Parts: sequence; C-alpha cells; structure tokens
Amino acid sequence: MKCPFCQSSLSKVIDKRSVFGRGEIRRRRECLKCAKRFTTYESLADVMLLVIKKDGRREPFLREKLEAGLTKALEKRPGIDRVPKLLDRIEGRLRAKKLQEIPSQTLGKWVLAELKKVDGVAYLRFASVYRTFSDAKDFKKEMEAL
Repeated sequence: MKCPFCQSSLSKVIDKRSVFGRGEIRRRRECLKCAKRFTTYESLADVMLLVIKKDGRREPFLREKLEAGLTKALEKRPGIDRVPKLLDRIEGRLRAKKLQEIPSQTLGKWVLAELKKVDGVAYLRFASVYRTFSDAKDFKKEMEAL
C-alpha cells in the first residue's frame, strides 16, 4: 500500500473496521515516512462475472457501468441518493447467485424491479433504453403495465 502523499510503501494500520453491507474493510493508516494519515478500503477479489449481451458477446460486469445507467435514470429525481444502495442490492444478488455469467436481460429485469420500487419515472427512463422503445406507444403500454 503506497502513501498517497509521499509514495512510500511503509505504513501502519491504526484502525480497522468492517463496512456494513458492502463486504469491505476500512483501514485507517499512517505513513511511517511522512506521518500523514490516509484511509483504504479493501475487499476480496471476486471471480470475474461476465454479462452475456443480446448478440452473444460477453463483457465483464462493471459496477461503474451499472451505476451510470442508474444515475442517468434517476437524474433530477428524488431517489438519486439511493443509487449506492440500489447498486449494493443488485451486486449482493449477483454474489448470492454465485454465477460466472449472467444474461443482460436478467440483469436488466433486476434493475427494473429495483427502480420500480423507487421511482416510476426512473423506471420508465431505464425501460425505454433497456427495451429500446421506438415510439410513444411503447411508453404508453409500459405505463399501463406499471
């Protein structure tokens, strides 16, 4: 672990705590060279999860990509502050299943289910991209089903 201030690899752990619900460990460290303190978050390296796209391609699951989609759906909506919790729930579900591959359709359904609980407008925004709405009739049909 390198100090972000002086780049020294010599540090000592001052405090260690579990991060509730995330499976991470928070460590407060002190650099032995410059005496400045910094925090690190550590987690177990997961087996790489692959997402199977509609065309059959496989891509690594990226939390950042899912976060961007949720943030876009909840943009300027009251539930925007819930994005980290939604991400944790979806990732927790993935870990619980212990899958190595997941179809993008399944992942999309999970996201829609979570958004449906939070905000109807965000649900429709995400559904319009996920289900590739072509016109206003698609929105109307989805709103009726909602």
